[in-house]
This record gives sequence, C-alpha cells and structure tokens, in this order.
Amino acid sequence: MERIVVKIGSSSLTSDEGGLHKPNIQFFASELAQLHQQGKQVMLVTSGAVAAGFREIGYEARPKLVHQKQAAAAVGQALLMQAYQEAFLQYGIVTAQILLTRNDFSNRKRINNALMTIEELLSQRIIPIINENDTVSTAEIILKFGDNDHLSSLVATMTKASRLVIITDMDGLYTADPRKNPNATKIERVAQISEELLQLAGGAGSAVGTGGMRSKIEAARIAMRGGVTTFIGRVQQAGELLSAIHGHGRGTYFDTEEHSLPMKKQWLGFHSTPSGTITVDHGAAIALQERHKSLLPAGVVSCAGEFHPGDVVEVLNEEGLLIGRGVVNYASWQLKAAAGLSSDEVERRIDVQRIEVIHRDEWITLM
Repeated sequence: MERIVVKIGSSSLTSDEGGLHKPNIQFFASELAQLHQQGKQVMLVTSGAVAAGFREIGYEARPKLVHQKQAAAAVGQALLMQAYQEAFLQYGIVTAQILLTRNDFSNRKRINNALMTIEELLSQRIIPIINENDTVSTAEIILKFGDNDHLSSLVATMTKASRLVIITDMDGLYTADPRKNPNATKIERVAQISEELLQLAGGAGSAVGTGGMRSKIEAARIAMRGGVTTFIGRVQQAGELLSAIHGHGRGTYFDTEEHSLPMKKQWLGFHSTPSGTITVDHGAAIALQERHKSLLPAGVVSCAGEFHPGDVVEVLNEEGLLIGRGVVNYASWQLKAAAGLSSDEVERRIDVQRIEVIHRDEWITLM
C-alpha cells in the first residue's frame, strides 16, 4: 500500500493578516480525501498553529518572541485541529493529532514510539496530522524545522513513505526568482542536489510562514537520501494533488535511486546529535564515501569537540564540507594522539578496543 506524506505550510492555510482561511483547509481536505479513498496511506504534516492563533490571542502581527509564539501556538493548534477534523469528517475520515519536537527525533526510544503510533493509526485508516510542538520547542528548534519542511522529510523517511509532496505558493524551483527575473527558467526534475542548486533558493517565504525554497530543497535532500521521491510545487485547483502524485504536477520533482534506510541509519544520519567533528584527508574521504570502507586513524587530520566511544560525530573533508556521520570508537583525547598514525603504531601506543575510528557499519554518507 503506497504511503504519501503531504506537507502544507502556513501561507497555504491562513490569510496574509493571520487566522485560518477555512475554504483553503476544506480544499486540501478534499484533495487528501481523494488519495485516502484510493487506498493510499496518507500523512499530513501541517504548519499554521502560530499563524492561526496570534490574532485570536490579541497580537496585531505574528509575534517574534519565543514565549509569544508558544502562546499563539497553544491557541492556534486547537483551532487548526478543529478545522481539519470538521473538514475531513465530511468525507467520513477520522484524523489524529501528533505533535513532535526535534528532541523526539534525537531520542531513539521516543521516535520509535511515535513511529509505532503512526503505524497503528494508518492501519486503522486514520490520517495522522503532524505538527511541531511549538509550545515546548526552543527558538533554535523552531528555526531548524523551517516551517515544518525538515519535519516532513524526517516523517517521510521514518515511515518509509514512497513520496513526499511539499505544497508551496511557487510552482517549483527556478534558475532565478521569476518574480524579479523574466528570464528565469523552471527546473522540472532534479536527480542530485548540489550546493549550486541550493544557492538558487531564496530566503524566507511569506509574512505568516518561516520557510523559504531553500528549506524545502534541504528537506528534499534528506528525503532523497532516505529513498523518498519528492515534489515541491503548487496545488490550488481540484485534482492537482493527484496530478502531483502521478508526475504531472505544477512543480519540480526530485528523483532518487536510493533505497529506504533502516531506522538505525536514519537515526544516525538525520536525528542524532553529534558530539564533535573529525576532519579527514582526501584518501579517507574517498574510502568512506565511494569505497564503503571504515575510517582508520591514518586518515584523520584533526578533531574538535569532546566525545567518547559510542558518541556520534560529524566527519568533514579537508575543505570543511560535511561528508557524513558515524559512531566513534575513540575518545577525543585518544583520537588527537592517534591522528595520522598507522594502525600498528596506534595499537602500540594507545589502548583502544577497536582500531577503526568509525566502522563502516556505523557510518552514513551525507554528501
């Protein structure tokens, strides 16, 4: 049974002045209901709690202080869910609310519990409606999820969805901002996301949202790495969501040849909290990325941060670019002493349980 994650941002659900735009919610419910009625397992990642609540709470504009955002979200989340429930009940569909934070994904037990809940809801033909728990998240976390773009990609990879649809007010990715440059050309399909492609994306979106095209492309990169095909584009007319699913949507498709990752690799690559960094030389970078080898101390140039065996670390190449993450077998002080040495020399000098700095089974490439 095909699984689809659909992400809808604040600007698609609320008016420019704030507050829910009920006709839009009813429209998206009708589009999602069509997928549901075709037998697909549908998950909705929604933004809009802060935008829905700040007018109700008495603020004249979207608040900027964290405690004000959290207060607005506490009011707006209830309004948002009520609107969705009323809209979906017209089609006989039951919905469920799931609120997540970045910390939930960092904790393997908690995110596994969330996954089991989602699996049970889907098996009962209930649509999970997932949002960030803004009322307990910190400012750093709120920014990191990028209007739930990041959250939608994590949900898609976690649940092994076949497709992620990110709905926005732009009909895809362009070579330049089409609102400013008449020569801008739409990019129909993307097979690999490069730094140059990310630079094409602009900043934040509308006044009621926090996500821009860049955060959506970064979300697509996570989804693609997890084996999930992604669509970023516009859904405004009846039937356009189905068109997007079937490959004829008004947007950009991000294709992938990757397979879905096991939960352990997902947690390592996308959910874990690194304790430090390791910089490796060119040969070690090639061995990790292309030859699927373990990292040996001879390939280590330097390390930063304080970490211990079993901690997660990020690995950088000599240009300072992130190439992946892994579970380290050395303490930071041990690795500083072992950096650049041969395996035989390390065994003579340093008491470590495993000679590999990072074993290939405890590694994921992210570049």
